[in-house]
Amino acid sequence: MNTRLVNLVIDAARPRVLADFWAALLGWSVAAEEPDEVDVRAPETDGWDLDLVFVPVPEAKEVKNRLHLDLASTTAAHQAELVERALELGGSRVDIGQGDVPWVVLADPEGNEFCVLEPREKYAESGAVASVLVDAHDPELLAGFWARITGWSIQSREGDTLVGLRALSGRGPWLEFLRNNDVKSVKNRVHLDVAPPAGADHAAAVAEVVAIGAAPADLGGPSLPWRVLTDPEDNEFCVLTPR
Repeated sequence: MNTRLVNLVIDAARPRVLADFWAALLGWSVAAEEPDEVDVRAPETDGWDLDLVFVPVPEAKEVKNRLHLDLASTTAAHQAELVERALELGGSRVDIGQGDVPWVVLADPEGNEFCVLEPREKYAESGAVASVLVDAHDPELLAGFWARITGWSIQSREGDTLVGLRALSGRGPWLEFLRNNDVKSVKNRVHLDVAPPAGADHAAAVAEVVAIGAAPADLGGPSLPWRVLTDPEDNEFCVLTPR
């Protein structure tokens, strides 16, 4: 497959406000601001190769997100510091039924859930973001699909509960699929974008992604230069134009 991950996109009522929150929390920077998006970018030393893209939407958040970020910490003191920083910036503590766990579940100013993890050796080289975590009815199936369209490889399994992908460089966050039987009811507010390389045939790339299990979503209609598809568990994602 000749596509790669390029963005993690978050719907927002106030994109600049949300971008500022995440830039300050992660120690990253706002790299671009347009009427239809605000981009946050990590420094090269972090290992995160995607842009965090915040786009304006009129709809309010209704349900727990199926995709969320897990933040890495290096010590217990660092974990506490990240939690305190998030709260000072406008985040809040949330209860999603996690019970007594060593990580801390928070939400950003628009209610998007994220976790601040306790120190774990697995994420020691991940940078600020340990993982992009995706709820999945069948983690193995979904991980296999995303491995094919990102070029990342399956590098961890925890029984039939969690399957993790990692970039071949061994740097940056994991992309992990966690078993969760919740039923999807609304369009995801967080999604991934992939793109073929510069000079590639966009239509051919879309057709190839569809051939391995994606389905057309057609959100926004045919006038968009990119194509909106869904993965085998109905999570929206975009195949952007070649770049």
